[in-house]
Amino acid sequence: MTNRAGPLAGVRVLELGSFIAGPFAGQLLADYGAEVIKLEPPGGGDPMRRWGVLQDGQSLWWPAIARNKRSVALDLRHEDGQAVARALATKCDVVLENFRPGTLDKWGLGYPALAAINPGIIVVHVSGLGQSGPRSREAGFGSIGEAMGGLRFTTGDSGSRPARTGISIGDSLAALFAVVGTSTALVERARSGRGQEVDVAIYEAVAALMESTMVDYERAGVLRTRTGSVLPGVAPSNVYTSADGAEIAIAGNADAVYRRLCTAMARPELADDPRFAGHEARGRNSAVLDAEIERWTSSLTADDLLGVLAEHGVPAGRIYTAPDMIADLHYAARDMVLRPKTDDGEAGPMAGIVPKFSRTPGEVATVGPRLGEHTRAVLGALAGVDDAAWADLLRRGIVAG
Repeated sequence: MTNRAGPLAGVRVLELGSFIAGPFAGQLLADYGAEVIKLEPPGGGDPMRRWGVLQDGQSLWWPAIARNKRSVALDLRHEDGQAVARALATKCDVVLENFRPGTLDKWGLGYPALAAINPGIIVVHVSGLGQSGPRSREAGFGSIGEAMGGLRFTTGDSGSRPARTGISIGDSLAALFAVVGTSTALVERARSGRGQEVDVAIYEAVAALMESTMVDYERAGVLRTRTGSVLPGVAPSNVYTSADGAEIAIAGNADAVYRRLCTAMARPELADDPRFAGHEARGRNSAVLDAEIERWTSSLTADDLLGVLAEHGVPAGRIYTAPDMIADLHYAARDMVLRPKTDDGEAGPMAGIVPKFSRTPGEVATVGPRLGEHTRAVLGALAGVDDAAWADLLRRGIVAG
């Protein structure tokens, strides 16, 4: 139905669900060229349309998280809506959903039912606690996944309550694993010809990134906890203040990089100081070393400081805010600030496509659609809904558009 660019061009995805975890995965798949058909309830649609910062009653996030998608307003709680969804699934490669486990089965849209009519279908589930296990049927939001996955316990300052990272990181991590699972299942299907289920739990997506926390505790008795801006035992690696008040992250913990940092500071003697000579020594004396570095950083403006550090090959960067990202020349050079146009003007700025593909780049062809904008066209082309059936569904409120 659509001519999309990107490495997933030709793949059709039926997106069911709302908010972030499932729809962000759908956004990424659409970024890579998949045709994503988003089913939304008639009336209000996905609550993300009214989520976060609003302008004229509309979410400023919606154009990005729904970009490149086609909106079909269909009532999945009605058996006729479910029948239409099954018809659509016969023409799709992937069904992506983030309802509470068991919901799709209740509606006749679970994997066994869909595989019976489309053996190649890949059903990707995103949920708080997974499709199996004693707690699988519980409601699970991203914040609970971050808590159970261990991230909240390690986020924040020492002595403080567990902190949020500032973004919905649990949902986003689950979405990334959903895209990995989808892509991997598509590769396997090319060999076997068979579909399968992909089960992504938010808490597991978080736990998978928790490095060696479990083995550190069980084998060495080390319990990682909140340490603010420092990584215990690794120095120097912190945030330092410049003369003009900017916050600069400096990572000089490797031995060779540390020596270059000392040269940049015009303090070569610190490289051989017994307190800082070697990784373990610097870790033990990180507070003293950080104080020495801060005395130096606070004597230079941020631009001068970053210039000196770059000249000496020391990794460093400003702690960016949104205005910094928008104005940054490197962001611009790599198309990381997009400003797609709409009939009503500009929908951006929004983040660009990640990763970059050299031969089959993705694109942002459209931004978040109006609710039900594509219902009639999609149902006519893919679900065999003729004019009479359309009029009947519309009259009964099962569709909108």
